[in-house]
Amino acid sequence: MSRARYQGAEAGSGTFSGAGFAVKIVLVALVDALGVFAVLAAWRAGSWGILAAMLALLVAANWVYFTKRALPLKYILPGLAFLLVYQVYVVGYTGYVAFTNYGDGHNSTKEQAVDALLVQNERRVEGSPALPLTVVESDDGDLGFAVLDDGAVEVGTAEEPLSDAPDATVDGTTVTAVPGWTVLDRATVLQRQQEVTTLRVPVSDDPADGSMRTQDARTGYVFQSVLEYDEAADTMTDTSSGVVYTPNDEGQFEAADGATLPVGWRVTVGFENFATAFGDSRYAGPFVKILAWTFAFALLSVVTTFALGMFLAMVFNDPRLRGRKVYRTLMILPYAMPGFLAALLWSGMLNKSFGVINQVLLGGASIPWLTDPWLAKLSVLGVNLWLGFPYMFLICTGALQSLPGDVYEAARIDGAGRWRTWRSITMPLLLVATAPLLISSFAFNFNNFTLIKMLTGGGPRFDDASVPLGHTDILISMVYNVSGLDGSAPRDYGLASALSIVIFVVVGVISAIAFRQTRKLEELSS
Repeated sequence: MSRARYQGAEAGSGTFSGAGFAVKIVLVALVDALGVFAVLAAWRAGSWGILAAMLALLVAANWVYFTKRALPLKYILPGLAFLLVYQVYVVGYTGYVAFTNYGDGHNSTKEQAVDALLVQNERRVEGSPALPLTVVESDDGDLGFAVLDDGAVEVGTAEEPLSDAPDATVDGTTVTAVPGWTVLDRATVLQRQQEVTTLRVPVSDDPADGSMRTQDARTGYVFQSVLEYDEAADTMTDTSSGVVYTPNDEGQFEAADGATLPVGWRVTVGFENFATAFGDSRYAGPFVKILAWTFAFALLSVVTTFALGMFLAMVFNDPRLRGRKVYRTLMILPYAMPGFLAALLWSGMLNKSFGVINQVLLGGASIPWLTDPWLAKLSVLGVNLWLGFPYMFLICTGALQSLPGDVYEAARIDGAGRWRTWRSITMPLLLVATAPLLISSFAFNFNNFTLIKMLTGGGPRFDDASVPLGHTDILISMVYNVSGLDGSAPRDYGLASALSIVIFVVVGVISAIAFRQTRKLEELSS
């Protein structure tokens, strides 16, 4: 009986192992499918670094999950992969961009900049014939032109130059059908007018031959660039004026008189972005003010939320208080509300003319809570206190309930009063338990972009600043504004990345010092 039971268990174990192996095969197959998709996408985009990284991850995943010698890695690899992709790569790429001129006018490689310059400076070829043109759409959804030239039909898209379409059907001077293409009717053309008038179809594989364009979707004209690029000499010549442009160190084509062509390319600029952040008057003055306010905001946010949360935790931790569970539930309600939504609500409530605070609570007052520099900062701290104290209340409540009771009993026997007990026992032990969380809270508030953006938008703006920065901006919102992502300033990803590195260094140094002090506190308490 015992042997039969053992054999049954052994068979069941084998079945379970087989099922687990099958599940593993399915999961690895899904990972491989996604990985191959990412590799092909990187191949099409020409992102060789991403392609190499994805291949390495795929090889590592297959080796780890199909070998018996890498059991610990089976659990570590997913987290390690996400760490490399979303942390290490992002930090490394940000560091690279910080030493380049990446931004408006310098978004691409030199080859792409040359192509863009040739396209943007195209002009209609004088004396070129007006060719009958029909707007078509390929089976892949690409918009194109079908052109009738000397009785022959040529068709092409922005990516594929004009090529012969011998099987096309022509009615007079109108192309009525092209195999593999859909002839768009007039109503559809009018709906896509912007796409049609901006579309350029290369005449041939040689960019010097120009491109076909139209303004009325019926007649096409050949356009050629007034710029001519000499690859051997690496110069760009304006054929209309004869001016020759040569590459400079800033990633632009520059003429002898200092004039530059509008489209440039990414180049390494060394520490120029850091010098701009600290030396350019447009950024240096606001940077110092914003840096000081960022430190004050992060520090005051931690101190105020911790003080209020600790006070309420100690009050509701008293066993003599009735209804403690109800009070504790009410205290964490602000924490349950999404932060961005709460900030938006407070932005409306603090509105100078229509907000609930002024109109209802203050009897129709007109206090500029969000438009006066000092009141705006006070409002930010107040709203953050309302949002942050429940978190501190929770961690302090947990820390207080875990403190050993025999220590308090010994203190009472020694005659220690409440103040001495709190100062010598409760507070030190509470700080040992909560210090790491306070450090993380400081780092979070140092980069609390959501609150600033949703509540004040960084305003009110500096009166003397030529960049879109304000009194309640912190470093991370300054980075966002400088990057130009909101459209309020030209994009400058290099400078924004340099400022991001400054934030990273500042937060890292402060965290390292704080954690060292935390270890000293633990040694003293022990």
